[in-house]
Amino acid sequence: MLTRRLLLGPFLAATGAGAALLLPRRAAAAPDRAGAGAVPLVMLDPGHGGKDPGAIGVSGTYEKHVALAAAQELKRQLDATGRYRVALTRTRDVFVPLEERVAAAQRAGAVLFISMHADALSDHTVRGASVYTLGARASDAQTAALAKRENAAGQLSGPPVPGTAPEVARILASLVQQETKLGSARMARSVVGEVGRDLPLLQHPQRQAGFVVLKAADIPSILLEMGFMSNRDDEAALRQARHRAVVAAAMTRAVGDYFAHAGRAQAGGPRAAG
Repeated sequence: MLTRRLLLGPFLAATGAGAALLLPRRAAAAPDRAGAGAVPLVMLDPGHGGKDPGAIGVSGTYEKHVALAAAQELKRQLDATGRYRVALTRTRDVFVPLEERVAAAQRAGAVLFISMHADALSDHTVRGASVYTLGARASDAQTAALAKRENAAGQLSGPPVPGTAPEVARILASLVQQETKLGSARMARSVVGEVGRDLPLLQHPQRQAGFVVLKAADIPSILLEMGFMSNRDDEAALRQARHRAVVAAAMTRAVGDYFAHAGRAQAGGPRAAG
């Protein structure tokens, strides 16, 4: 781990947040990015907003409103632990392009990115929470369609990495992305385990696809679908502050599990190296 950071350091320091693949300014691992003893920053991303309402529920509820209310409740609960700093990509009903959401997390030095949504499906009988990580290929047709709808809010682009040979850039990017992918998968497993204790889950609840908002190469990132606005029961539940508090409590436990695991891995690193 230390050797990888030494190799990547000069390259990452010269790379901007807008670079291709959103290559990082700093190291990829959550404890390293936060710094020893630093309070980690969690970036919450309420989906949609402003001119983009997101999914519209069977009784007319807008996904953008549910996502913001849920993110605000999760922030409240995370803040109450005293273990994290928490920021939101939007705090009111405004439109924020997808690439700006990712860039904001990078500028702030976030070590974990959680995008919160409640989509809709043509099959109104489907309900339950699910969690998504970045993947080159969608894990199933439903997830591919979901990613296509979410990505319609914006496109990710950027200039090539300056002063770096393409082959070197690809190798270094691959190292960073591999570490970030492992962190994202670990967080997704924690979410499934904790949310599943209190709420119904979608069949095969851990999935992946090419979500633009998850493309920060240096920040473990997940997208949480709290339920489906197209399902009358899910929509009715998500309209209730009490239900959103249950979702937030499960997510708070998942975040705690994630950082506890990251801390154990960091503590074990020097002993393994010695």
